[in-house]
Amino acid sequence: MSKLELPENPLIGALLRIPAQAVHRRIIAGLHRAGFRDLRLPHMGVLQYPGPEGSRPGELAERAAMSKQAMNQLLQSLERLGYISRRDSDADHRARLVHFTARGRAAWAEIHEILADIETEWRSTLGGKDFDRLKALLCKLWVSDLVSR
Repeated sequence: MSKLELPENPLIGALLRIPAQAVHRRIIAGLHRAGFRDLRLPHMGVLQYPGPEGSRPGELAERAAMSKQAMNQLLQSLERLGYISRRDSDADHRARLVHFTARGRAAWAEIHEILADIETEWRSTLGGKDFDRLKALLCKLWVSDLVSR
């Protein structure tokens, strides 16, 4: 992929979106190299942190900012591919919870390795102090009221 030209006075949305999309593309490419060739970018809606383990489909849809119908299509796809299963909740038999299969746990572990590699590369490019500052500022935003609006 070619490098995007940085516009004059870029807005924060693009400054966050472009790196996030790059991370997702790297994760998918890394998963493909590791043998998980059936995973695609839309599956990141389910596989994004903190992962689907023990979650209700509606919670996953809200986290991914998509409709429940769209999330259920992704879940059906991942179920057919052998990454997840959906089972009744022990606490509430009306609720279905999503769980990783062994294949899903292996893909999840690979995602963590890919993300560790990305962090190492970004730290090298930005320098340790700037990378730590970037991460600290993003953590500050994460826990603020700004991201829950």
